[in-house]
This record gives sequence, C-alpha cells and structure tokens, in this order.
Amino acid sequence: MKTGLIQQQNTPDAENNIARLCEKIRECARSGAELVVLQELHNTLYFCQIENTSMFDLAETIPGRSTEIFGKTAREAGVVLVLSLFEKRAAGLYHNTATVIERDGTIAGRYRKMHIPDDPAYYEKFYFTPGDTGFRPIATSVGKLGVMVCWDQWYPEAARLMALQGADILIYPTAIGWDAGDTPDEKQRQRDAWLTVQRGHAIANGLPLVAVNRTGLEPDPSSQTAGIEFWGSSFAVGAQGEMLCELPADSEAVATVDIDLTRSEQVRRWWPFLRDRRIDAFDGLTQRFISE
Repeated sequence: MKTGLIQQQNTPDAENNIARLCEKIRECARSGAELVVLQELHNTLYFCQIENTSMFDLAETIPGRSTEIFGKTAREAGVVLVLSLFEKRAAGLYHNTATVIERDGTIAGRYRKMHIPDDPAYYEKFYFTPGDTGFRPIATSVGKLGVMVCWDQWYPEAARLMALQGADILIYPTAIGWDAGDTPDEKQRQRDAWLTVQRGHAIANGLPLVAVNRTGLEPDPSSQTAGIEFWGSSFAVGAQGEMLCELPADSEAVATVDIDLTRSEQVRRWWPFLRDRRIDAFDGLTQRFISE
C-alpha cells in the first residue's frame, strides 16, 4: 500500500493551511498514494499552548466543514485520508478526534484521543474530553487502520489492543516538539525516545506504523515561553521496526512510501509474540499501580 505522509508548518491562516494540505494530498495521489496521513490538529496553529476559552471557537462538528472539504479532495484524488480535527460534540463537550475519510469522500470512522496530556505548553486537558471510542481499528478499502493520536503513541497497551482487534497498520497523527530551553543533548534524547517507542510498538505487534508530526516554530501567544519547535521527523516503519521513510526535522516535506501489509503474516510466524502472551498473568495491567 502506497502511503503519503504530509509534514507541514502551519501559519495563523487556517484557510491557507487547508488549501496547502489539499494540494499536497493531490501531490501524494499523483505519486500513487492510496492512503494519506496528516498531522495532529492540522488546520490551525497548535492552540493548546495557552488556556483561552475563545479557542473553542476553532472546534467544529463531525460531519462538518472540514470533512466536507477533505472529503471532496479524497474523492477527487481517490485516496483514503486520516484527518485530525478539533471536534465539537455538544455545547461544552469537545474532543481531539482523528477522522478517516474513505476514497469516495464518506466518513469511514473516527477515533477520539484517549490519553490527554497536561504539560507546560500542552494544555490539552483544558480543551479535550478523553475519548470514548476505545482502541478499535477503522475498516477502509485499504485495510483496517489502527488510528490513534499523539500522546497515545507512548502507551504499548493502546497499540496492543489495536493489534488484537485486527489492525493492519498503526497510525499516529502527532504534534510534538522541543522547549526552547532544552539543551541539544536533551532534544536528541527526546526525539530518539519518540522514535524508539513507536518502532517498539511495530516490532511487538508485527505491524507497520506511520507517525506524522508538525514542523516549525510556533510562538506562544502569551509570550510566557519561547514557543514550541515542532521536530518533524515524520516516519514510516515496517513490521520489524525497520525504517522505510523519515522526513527532516526542520522543514516541510511530503513523501510517498510503499508499505507491504502482507509482510506482517510472515513476521508474526518468525516472532509469535501474540501466541506466547501470558494472558493469564496480566490482570495487573488494569490497575493504576501495584503495591507490595
């Protein structure tokens, strides 16, 4: 399956961001892409750097304007799209929602981000209600997509549950970057950890994986920090964690990579992790912490 990765540096002009994304989707399609993955909250700047109730005005319903615009683009380009939207579910109820658009422009399914961070410059708990969709793959014409979002990518349990329910591929729209005060060594450790944990999910589950991140410096609207320098580095790996494609850290980029979904069967024959799981001994995973 040829898969397009779109890594974009966003501006305050949402209409321009959307127009550039649609053109890049068409570019991926011209390169043969059947599936195209966009970054987290791709329509706007990353507004979660501050807590401001006016930012809720950015949210939209699903279906809504974005699914209409990108649905038309998907239909014209003949691709399956993975979107990441700020969903208004009801008055006062909002989610960080990945939405999958089928190649005919219809909505194939959605995933509401389950793990919500609350860190300096990542004040997502102020905006997003934790998801209630569970870790369920979304069936499409290109396969069953195990779509999660950003902070979810650090949790092996989430990837495992997607695998156990038949996901053909793991997909993570992402918005992650450095604090300007971090040392070069600390920046390298953080980025390496991000790459490593996701490659581990691919290996442990015998599945290919795609992660698409933002890039570029986005200023802090409050001027209390130096902003977030999103580290790009969007990538795709195979079922043994082998790197198939990696985009640059500091610039926009578009790539189309060929991912062999059938290879998972052979890898799982070599490394039968699912066969040898001691499910009789995993009760503790449902506890917050196990004391002696």
